[in-house]
Amino acid sequence: MFVEDPSGDAPDNKIIHQILKSRMKKLFTLTFMVLAMTLIYATSIYAQRTISGIVTDDSGEGLIGANVLEKGTTNGTITDLDGSYSLTVADGATLVFSFTGYTNQEIAVGNSDVVNIQLDAGELLDEVVVIGYGTQSEKEITSSVVKIENKDFNQGPISDPSQLLQGKVAGLQVYNRGGDPNGSSVIRLRGISTVGANAQPLVVVDGIIGASLDNVDPNDIENINVLKDGSAAAIYGSRGSSGVIIVTTKSGANKDGRVQLNYSGQIASGTPVNGIKVMTAPEFVAAGGTDLGSATDWIDEVTRTSLTNNHSISASGGSGVTSYRVSANIRNVEGILLNSGFNQFNTRINFSTRALNDKLRINFNSSFTNKDQELGFQEALRYAVIYNPTAPIFGDASPYPFNSEQFGGYFETLGLFDSFNPVSLIKQNSNRGNRKEFNYTANLNYSITDNFSANFRIAQQNNKFDNKKYYATTSLFRGGATSPIRKGQAELYNGNSSFDLYELYGTYTDSYGSTDLTLTGGYSYQQENFDDQFFSIGDFPNNDLDFLNAIENAQDLLNAGLIGANSNASPDSKIIAFFGRANVTINNGLFVNASVRYEGSSKLGEGNKWGIFPAFGIGADLTRYLNLDNVDQLKVRLGYGVTGALPAQNGLSQEGRALVYDGANGGASTTLTRAANPDLRWEQKRETNFGIEFAQDRFSATLDLYNRDIQDFILLRTVDIAEFGVDKRVENAGSLNTKGYEVALNYDVLNTDKVRYNTGLVFSGYSTTLNEYVIDAEMRANLGSPGQNATSMIRIKEGDEIGVIWGPVFNGVLEDGSPDLADVNGDGQLVVGQDKALDENVDFARLGSGIPDIELGWSNQISIGDWSINAFFRGAFGHSLINTFRAFYEPQLSTQSSYNYMNTALREEGLTTARFSSLYVEKADFIKLDNFTIGRSFDLKNSNSFESLQLSITAQNPFVITNYTGTDPEPSLVDGRDVLSPGIDRRTNYFATRSFTLGVNLKF
Repeated sequence: MFVEDPSGDAPDNKIIHQILKSRMKKLFTLTFMVLAMTLIYATSIYAQRTISGIVTDDSGEGLIGANVLEKGTTNGTITDLDGSYSLTVADGATLVFSFTGYTNQEIAVGNSDVVNIQLDAGELLDEVVVIGYGTQSEKEITSSVVKIENKDFNQGPISDPSQLLQGKVAGLQVYNRGGDPNGSSVIRLRGISTVGANAQPLVVVDGIIGASLDNVDPNDIENINVLKDGSAAAIYGSRGSSGVIIVTTKSGANKDGRVQLNYSGQIASGTPVNGIKVMTAPEFVAAGGTDLGSATDWIDEVTRTSLTNNHSISASGGSGVTSYRVSANIRNVEGILLNSGFNQFNTRINFSTRALNDKLRINFNSSFTNKDQELGFQEALRYAVIYNPTAPIFGDASPYPFNSEQFGGYFETLGLFDSFNPVSLIKQNSNRGNRKEFNYTANLNYSITDNFSANFRIAQQNNKFDNKKYYATTSLFRGGATSPIRKGQAELYNGNSSFDLYELYGTYTDSYGSTDLTLTGGYSYQQENFDDQFFSIGDFPNNDLDFLNAIENAQDLLNAGLIGANSNASPDSKIIAFFGRANVTINNGLFVNASVRYEGSSKLGEGNKWGIFPAFGIGADLTRYLNLDNVDQLKVRLGYGVTGALPAQNGLSQEGRALVYDGANGGASTTLTRAANPDLRWEQKRETNFGIEFAQDRFSATLDLYNRDIQDFILLRTVDIAEFGVDKRVENAGSLNTKGYEVALNYDVLNTDKVRYNTGLVFSGYSTTLNEYVIDAEMRANLGSPGQNATSMIRIKEGDEIGVIWGPVFNGVLEDGSPDLADVNGDGQLVVGQDKALDENVDFARLGSGIPDIELGWSNQISIGDWSINAFFRGAFGHSLINTFRAFYEPQLSTQSSYNYMNTALREEGLTTARFSSLYVEKADFIKLDNFTIGRSFDLKNSNSFESLQLSITAQNPFVITNYTGTDPEPSLVDGRDVLSPGIDRRTNYFATRSFTLGVNLKF
C-alpha cells in the first residue's frame, strides 16, 4: 500500500510520486484480477459435501426463510417453503441454524448427509449487525445502531431508496417534499449535524464509502443498518459526522447448481393530492379580477394521472463454495407534472467464492445504472397557481387581437411581471437529463490463522450527468419570443465525478476464559475528483429543428459576447486514515468497545490537515446480574464519540482569486477575493448517547437520550481588510448544541398458528440551540419577489433554538385594506419595519418553529393464513410552515388583478396589501397513512415451473389529516442549502402525490 501526506508532495518529488502512484494502482488491480481468477479455479480441488435437511419449529411445522450458515464462513442458504434446505460445505463443517424469534443452534455435520433440526422459541435471537469495518453481535453493541430488514421497508413505487426508511428509524428524518420523481430526499439524522459541511448522512453500499443510493435498486437491498450516534460513526472519521447508513445488497445462495429465478413487477397510478386552493374563473371575476372571457383550470392543464411501471428479475445460485446473484431492473416513472419522470435501467452482480482450503474469501460486487430523465419545469406549477383563470390556453381564443403565431399558437398575458402561460412553458420547452453510474467493490479476506484474518478492499465509483435545456424561439418564458433580435436559447451541461477507495485492515479474535476479544486495525485511502462544463448559446432562426442538436445554426456565433461558457475541475481531494477498534465481551454480559481514527484531508489548512477521532462505549445486560423474572433483556449502554466534518469545496484554506479582463487592451489579471487561512481545521462534533434496551416475552422497547456539541463551523466571514488585504476569509467559528430522545416500541399482539399481528411505534424529538455564531443575531431567508425581497422571515440568534420564524403578529384588517399589526410589547408605539427586526423594541414575535417537536412512525403487520396486511402511519407535530403562496397571492391587490388569488379557509376578506405576518405562518401538524398494502401468497411448489406467487395492492399516501392549507405539510428542513432556515414552503415545490400500485412477485 502507498501512504502519502494528503497535502500533496514536495515539488522535487511530485513527478516521481505520481508515476509510482499510478503504477501502484495498476499493480494492485492487476494483481487482484490474476489472483482472483487463479483462486476461483483452485476452489474445485478441495473436499466438499452436500448436506440437506428440514428446519422446523417446536410444533413440527417447516420454517420458511430460516438461515443455514457454515460456521466461520459466508457460505449459507435459506430454507424453502416447507423448511427444506441444501448446502455444500467443507468436510468437518459445523452448521449454524437461526430464525427470528428462535434460539440459534449449531450442529457438527460429522459423517451425516442429512441434518434435520427443530428450533426452540422463547429466547431472543442474537442478530448480527453490520458496523464499520466488520460485524458485531447485536447484544454486544454499545452504541445506537438500528437494523431494518427488507421485509420492513416501505412499499409502493419507490424512486429513491432512502424512502424505504421513511418513518422507520427513530431520529432519522427523510423528506422528499411534494414527491418530485427526479428530486432527492432531504435526509437528517438527529437534526442539524453541521452548518458549513455536508449535512446528509454518509452512505456505505457493500463497503463503498460515500456511495450513491441512486445506483441501488430497492429490490436489491437485503438490509440497511443505521449508525446514529458518534461512538458508532467515529470509525468513519470526518465522513461519519452526520451519521452513517450502511446498505447491504442481496447475495447469492448456494443452490447445488440450481438457479433460483425471481421476478417482481409493479404498475402504479398517481394523482395530485391537496392541491393549492385558488379561485375558479367565476370567483375570480366576482372578486374584481380581469376577465378575459375563458375558464381554465391551469393546475389541471399541467398535471396528469401518472403511470409508473417497474420490472425486476434476479437469478441466484451457486455450487460448492461459490455463489452468485445477478439482477436487472427497468423502471419507467411518470411524475404528475407533464414532462417529468424518468426511464431507468439498473443491473447488479454479487459474486463470492472461497479458495485455499477455504482460507481465502473472495467477494465481488458491481452495479451500473443508466437513467434518462425528463426534468420538466417545476415553474409551471407556480404559474398554474397564479395565472389568470379567465385566460385561454391558445391565442386564437384571445378576447382581443393577438399574434398567437409569435408564441407558438399559445396565449400570453403580455406586459405583466412574472406571468407566463404554464401550458406553453411546459410544452414548448424541454429539460432533459441523463445519469450514468458505475461502481464495483472487490474484497479479499484471508484467514492467516484461526484467530487472525486480513482484508483488502478496492472500490471505485464513477458518476456522469448530462443536462440539456432548450427554450423555443416562440416561448415567452426564457425563449425571448418578444425579442426583436435574439430568440431561443440552448444550454448544455455535463459533470463527472469519481471516487477511489483502497483499504487494508486486519481482525484478530480470541477468547480468554469468560472474556472475548476482537481487535481491528487498518489503513484507508480515499480520493475524489470532479469536473464539469457548461455552454449556452442562442438566437435560432425558428422552431423547425430541435436546435439542441443543431447549435451551429445559432446566430450567437456571429455576435461577440453572447455565448456563455464555463468549466471547472477539482484537485485530487484525498482522505488518508489509520484506524483501530477493540471489542471486549466479559462473561457474556459486560461489553466494552473503543475505537480511534487518525485522519488527514487535503481540504484543510497546512497546519491542521490531520485529526484524531476517538470513541468509547460500555454496555451491560443486567439480566445476567439481577434476578429479573420473565425479563428476556435489560441492557444499558453509554457511548461517546468524536467525529469531524469537511467542507464540500476544495481550496478554502487558500487564497481565492477572480479573473479580471481588460476590455481596452485585451489582457487579463487576477484580483484577490478571499484571504488564505493556513489554520483552517475540522468542524468537530462530540456526542454522548445513553440507551436502554428492554424485552419481555412479546414486547420490546429501546430508549436513547443524546447530547451533541458541534463547534468550529467552516464559514466565509467578513474580516479586517487592513490585516488580510481583502474583507473575506474562510474561518472556523460558531457552535451549537442538540439534545434529543428516541423511542422504539414493538409488540406481538397476536402470535398463533393462523393469525399474527405485530405493531411497532417509533417516535423522537430534539431541539438545537445556537450557542455561538459569527454575529450575535441576523435575519435571513428572504420572502422574494415581487415586492418582498427585503422581507426576511427567519431569525438566528445566539442562545436561541434553530428554526425561529420571526415577524409581526396579524391582528385583523384595517379600513384601508392594510393589515392591522399588533403592538407586541405594549409600549404604544408600533415598530414593525424590517430594518428594525432585531431591535429590542420591535413589535415582532416568535411566529412558530420550522423544526417539529415530535416525529413518529407506526407500523402494523398482520398475517392471516396466506393473506397479509401492512399499514404504516407517519406524522410530525409542533412545526410550522410559511405558506409563501398565500403571502403573495391571497391579498387582493389592485395592481395584481390579472393574477389569480389564493382561496383558502384562512383568507382575510378586504385585505388588499401584501405584507408578511403571522397570517401566513401555519401550524403544519399532520398524521398520514403513508403505506397500506394487502397481499396474498400462493404456494406453487407442486407446479413444474414455479415455487411461489405473491400478489399485492398498495396505496401510498391515501389520506392525510392536517390543517395546513398548502400542498404538503411535511417539515421543510432546509431552504435551498441553508440549514439554519427551516420552515419555508416555497412556491417552487412539487405537488404531493397519491398513488395506487398493483404488484406481483413470482419465484421460479
